[in-house]
Amino acid sequence: MDIFLKTIGSINDETRIKILNFINQNGEVCVCDIESAFNMIQSRVSRHLKILKEGGFLKVERRGRWAFYSIRTPLDAFRQSILEEIACLGLELPIGESRCRR
Repeated sequence: MDIFLKTIGSINDETRIKILNFINQNGEVCVCDIESAFNMIQSRVSRHLKILKEGGFLKVERRGRWAFYSIRTPLDAFRQSILEEIACLGLELPIGESRCRR
């Protein structure tokens, strides 16, 4: 029950839904990519990412000082169906431009 509630709670925020969709559309992204795309400060982005990770949607890979987030694989059918529903919302997303890999 706790895992289910964390999953539902993690998508109970418009910004997190947009960030999740952004990651789903762009693949692996760095925290600084999300900061730049959404014009948000690092601490707020990190908080949203932590909640999405705890909700079972994301995995993180640290490389030096950078943290890269992507959709966790394999993803169970429940979370996969949530991603598919979010994709159908037609959300306008910022264009992702990688700042960390340059």
